[in-house]
Amino acid sequence: MLENVLSDRGSKYAVAGAPCASEDEAKALVKDLKRHKKFAKATHNSWAVLLPDAPVKNDDGEAGAGNVILRMLERDGVSEHLVVVTRWFGGKHLGGDRFRHVQTCVRAYLDEIGAD
Repeated sequence: MLENVLSDRGSKYAVAGAPCASEDEAKALVKDLKRHKKFAKATHNSWAVLLPDAPVKNDDGEAGAGNVILRMLERDGVSEHLVVVTRWFGGKHLGGDRFRHVQTCVRAYLDEIGAD
């Protein structure tokens, strides 16, 4: 888990992930993350995972964020590994910048785990 990856206009971002073999496991991992009070209070916990049958994603209210995560996993060939980008809304809308911030978080996480 990488906390405080970046801040912009009051919004704060973190990223987490884990090996994951099914949609049910992904949901259980996100539920486990939300057991931490800080993450339970987050505005969005957007996530995605590439599975052998089909990709699975959830925007959690941050429209398009799951797709951004999924595209990066596909591009880097990272399958069966859940990535969750968490955002705490800071009061100001970020527009398209929020997608760049999701990309920054995913890249930081993939670099951390040594994905190419």
